[in-house]
Amino acid sequence: MIDWSTQNVTRRHVLAKLGAGAGAILSSSTYASGDTEIARGRVYEDVGGRSSRTGFEPGIAGVMVSNGRDVTLTRSDGAWALPVRHGDTIFVIKPPHWAVAQSAGGAAGHYLYQPHGTPLELGLTTPRVAPTGRKPVSIDFPLVRCREPVAFEALLVADTQAANALELSFARTEILSCVAFTKPAFAIHHGDVLGDDLRLFPEHLAITAETGIPWHHCPGNHDMNLDSPAHSHAFEAWKASIGPTHTAFQYAGATFILLNNVEYFGRGSRQRSERGYRGYIGADQLQFVANVLRNVPLDHLVVVSMHIPLVSFEAPQSIADTTADRRALLNLLSGRKHTVSFAGHSHTTEHHYLGSDDGFNGAAPHHHHVLTAACGSWWSGPCDARGIPVAESRDGSPKGIHVLSVEGNRYTTRLVSPSAGQAPLRAMICDLAGEPGGDQNAARQLLVDVFDGGPRTRVSIAIDGVTSGAIALQKTAMEDPHIVDHYARHKALCKPWVAPALSSHIWAAPLPSGLGSGPIDAVIKVETEYGHVHEVRQTLVASA
Repeated sequence: MIDWSTQNVTRRHVLAKLGAGAGAILSSSTYASGDTEIARGRVYEDVGGRSSRTGFEPGIAGVMVSNGRDVTLTRSDGAWALPVRHGDTIFVIKPPHWAVAQSAGGAAGHYLYQPHGTPLELGLTTPRVAPTGRKPVSIDFPLVRCREPVAFEALLVADTQAANALELSFARTEILSCVAFTKPAFAIHHGDVLGDDLRLFPEHLAITAETGIPWHHCPGNHDMNLDSPAHSHAFEAWKASIGPTHTAFQYAGATFILLNNVEYFGRGSRQRSERGYRGYIGADQLQFVANVLRNVPLDHLVVVSMHIPLVSFEAPQSIADTTADRRALLNLLSGRKHTVSFAGHSHTTEHHYLGSDDGFNGAAPHHHHVLTAACGSWWSGPCDARGIPVAESRDGSPKGIHVLSVEGNRYTTRLVSPSAGQAPLRAMICDLAGEPGGDQNAARQLLVDVFDGGPRTRVSIAIDGVTSGAIALQKTAMEDPHIVDHYARHKALCKPWVAPALSSHIWAAPLPSGLGSGPIDAVIKVETEYGHVHEVRQTLVASA
């Protein structure tokens, strides 16, 4: 790693180092445009939460600061220096047991360097960056000491996707309910914060402020300036309202890395994808990940968040639903025992375990978890007692938010759904015979949709009065019959594109004969992806 913190470093020194090949972690093409300058500043302790600086605040050594590619560590006096290009965001990577503080005239964790704002010649009519003016002589980041317990919880949110003020009010109710119920330390939003109306960013930020906890955000494909002619200016509204499009922070013994893996092809471009974008991380962000990891002990938990999944259960070949350069990211994570990654985007709930065939080389596969959508089926369908659309997701899971529980370098997740209550599954008896393409002689089936189930989930059912023991159900790829029926009955209340999807979390077994068509009392036993066991007693009604 090149040390940029020396006080006499200049742009000439930067380019000379690059030309001489010093610091292989940097790409000389990154700085070929000639717009590179040197940004400097300090990371200091905001003693007592003062709102103004005295000039004598103690510097904090060893804190990571980044321009989105390079990462430097602050010196003993808290000083740092980094190369910066127009459009870059400089940000501090919050270390454990510190919190980012507000300071009069100072940055709140990041500083956007875009002196002339969004170029007018692009003709953007969507929100954009106003000129930031001349770079400050010193870009300073105040931190305050705080206690961070080894065991903590965080909200994992994806796809609130509010297209208007009404849907934003739905998102507010769901988010505030989850925060009140779970008491998380912070939240991470995995993109599609909005549903294309970028004017709603301030209202979204007002909601996150109400929660009283820090929020960290990854951008999604519905958070882009869709009128941008190219990817280079596709997140101008995001930068102006939210901040960096990718960043990192640390909490207790865990390091969290947030990426932007939505690459936009530009307005009017549909040649490579009918949706106009693909999942792609890119060289700058991969360099950033590598540089952050150089400063993270191998035994720490590393959590990576993004919007588009690395891989997809429903659409494994789709460039808009998978990440093209996932192997490069997984290679960077290889060799670490404690890693996990999260995504949203698909409005389904999925668990994937990625090994050497996918580029991850470790003793155990890398766990990639696709989170359920907070808006479910895009705020569609009939309303619940609170006046909020039930919006069940197209793979059968309820809309909701996941909770990440961390203790040291270990983690688990669970799904929380205010609209669905605490039931972790839906059990049903279905007569699949007579369906188009189905086996006309098929027996009635026991079906269990485990909302957050995955390849390691085990499901069995014990039926009262059946003495042959519990029935082991088998994981089956199919559409959830409940969702098929629900969408058909409420078609007029659903968005036009809402349709059932192949589910990755349904288990099935033939119903034992001789039970008749009356109510069946049963106990469903689920062993989760993390080895936790849940038993749910339900009364099922067999179809005639």
